[in-house]
Amino acid sequence: MVQSYQSPVRVYKYPFELVMEAYVRRFPKCDMIPIMAGTDILKETTSKDGAVNQISRRCRLHVEAPYLLKKIMGVEFIHFIQTNTLDRRNRTLKIDAYNESFSSRVVIKEHCTYSVHPENSEWTCFEQTASLDIKSFFGFESTVEKIAMKQYSQNISKGKEIIEHFITELKKEGVTYIPRWVEPQPEQTEDEENSKVESEVESSSEETEKRDRTSSTPSTGSRELQLGASATNILSMDAVTLNDENNKLDADYIKRCLGDLTPLQESRLIQLKKWVAELQKGKVPSDTCLLRFLRARDFNIEKAREMLSHSLIWRKKNQVDKMMNEYQVPSVVQEYFPGGWHHHDKECRPLYLLRLGQMDVKGLVKSVGEEGLLKHTLHICEEGLRLTEEATLTYGRPITTWTLLVDLEGLNMRHLWRPGIRTLLKIIEIVEANYPETMSCVLIIRAPRVFPILWTLVSTFIDETTRSKFLFYGGNDYQGPGGLIDYMPKENIPHILGGECKTVVHEAGLVPKSMYLPGEEMDAARQHLPMSDQSIYRSVSLGRGQVHEMVLLIEEAGSVICWDFDVMKNDVSFSVLRTKVPITHRPEPQSPTGAMGVIDAVMGSDDLHRSVIEKGWREGHEYFRVEPQLICHDGESIQGSHVTSHMGTYILQWRYYESTQHTSPLDIIDSITAPKAKIMYYYETLKSADYRGSMTSLQSCQSGFSSLSSNTNKSANSSCPSR
Repeated sequence: MVQSYQSPVRVYKYPFELVMEAYVRRFPKCDMIPIMAGTDILKETTSKDGAVNQISRRCRLHVEAPYLLKKIMGVEFIHFIQTNTLDRRNRTLKIDAYNESFSSRVVIKEHCTYSVHPENSEWTCFEQTASLDIKSFFGFESTVEKIAMKQYSQNISKGKEIIEHFITELKKEGVTYIPRWVEPQPEQTEDEENSKVESEVESSSEETEKRDRTSSTPSTGSRELQLGASATNILSMDAVTLNDENNKLDADYIKRCLGDLTPLQESRLIQLKKWVAELQKGKVPSDTCLLRFLRARDFNIEKAREMLSHSLIWRKKNQVDKMMNEYQVPSVVQEYFPGGWHHHDKECRPLYLLRLGQMDVKGLVKSVGEEGLLKHTLHICEEGLRLTEEATLTYGRPITTWTLLVDLEGLNMRHLWRPGIRTLLKIIEIVEANYPETMSCVLIIRAPRVFPILWTLVSTFIDETTRSKFLFYGGNDYQGPGGLIDYMPKENIPHILGGECKTVVHEAGLVPKSMYLPGEEMDAARQHLPMSDQSIYRSVSLGRGQVHEMVLLIEEAGSVICWDFDVMKNDVSFSVLRTKVPITHRPEPQSPTGAMGVIDAVMGSDDLHRSVIEKGWREGHEYFRVEPQLICHDGESIQGSHVTSHMGTYILQWRYYESTQHTSPLDIIDSITAPKAKIMYYYETLKSADYRGSMTSLQSCQSGFSSLSSNTNKSANSSCPSR
């Protein structure tokens, strides 16, 4: 595989001619480059007018490799051929180099360019590209590749330092300015020559004044690039022309706006930027966005490119940018979602406070739906990116992540509601894939004993790098040394956590059932995002005498049937049944027609709402009631599970319930006018092996959580399981 490198544009704030004078001082040998043993000039040519000078050198480099590899190579030096072409007229220096040693096994090519800054003629730009292709090397291909890239990276880092060093040496010698090359003139008369001298003096004076004015102007480096940290703008930037200039990054800009990157990391960023520009036809994500995807994949450009490509497709397919621009926080979320932005941490990163222990997960899911929670989560992520962008501008240094503070006081078993957990896992999956490397750390405080169970369920869906950012505090440990005071300014610690700062994040409380969405509206509210191509809940209406059943085929004794449902209107009875003879096929329902069809429907005799239990079957003989019948009233929420003792057919049965029996001839009219019962339900079946595995993981989660807690440098007594 060919390894490639492309540097950002490095700017020397000195004239081209002065930089060239500093550059030639590194030959034939430079003490600041220990790897260079020396150079020999092979050939030198100069054009007739003296404008172009070309020198070819053979460079000897020390072999810095393990002893065994040196013995196999059998050489003391590695030779490179370097050709420098200096064009004084156009003020450029082009450097081409390739390896002479082991050229049949390894191919190394390098190209460098010194040129005049496009916006300031008194500055000099430097760019560098290189490639490494190891075809074969005695079975040490991987080792040689790592050594070569490491050594090359170190030499790149020293490049600017060496030029600066020799310019300082020139200044000590009194050399601060070297005149530009001028075209040679033909012989002239004495009067013409005197006139030319006067003209040159005036021109030199004007040029000096211009240079002084330029040097006194505050420098901005090369053109400022848009920060654009917000992923909402990921594809909405103004189109740019596809050329090399737009894919270049200034090294000073990288340090100022993106942070300290190694030369190879800078190269990966530039390569990814170029690839995305070609893919998106000129509309490219921001540099901070590209950097996040690179960091998420440890700067492996192929993996980062694949991850970014999937994210761009996801955003386009689901019109995420349009959705976020039009998003309005629902009133129920404003009132009952216990989370909000709360100042910043000690590193000036935005901080989000989430009182998860006070959240009514079930109420929020049933009032805004799964998609509603996802939209709000994406809204928080987008806000976080916008706030980091503002913080970068405010504090004048790169701030690309935000901090999450999670208060778990109040967390209990109701938060382990399985549909809520499933929704949470899907949201985590989407956020991990499309908003990588956005959080600096996650501070979990006041974690109760039930938290290890939740962490066991959730942690496997979180990327390993992200998991390493979690810090856990049990009880009041967060108030002592190593707690919040290490991560937040004292004046920003919320009053609910013992600080002095008031917070707008409230306890929220339970969402009233009156705010729950009906089943049809919950289905209609779905935006067909990948999170829920199929809704968790189903809804059904039951008239008098009607029944609704879910027939489950259990293939292994010990499997667990779980259910959760809400009675949205009127009353129903709920039963769990088992048949003696397995039911492998339920007859297709026949839709009633005509007047009799209407009567059949309201009287409960239609096939759709008819029980699979035959009329002649007797309880205790052909079928069995494995759970006591429950009478569920309007507004109640029911959750439960049953561990099966037999294989075969099990039935979850809901039936319209009325406390009094009607036998008069007017029952038909009453049935037509009587309001229907309505339920929203969810169920699933866990296989025996999966269930036992889940229980094992839950039973062992304390030891796992203790090891996690140890990462916070806390004593064993402060870990959550001990409380």
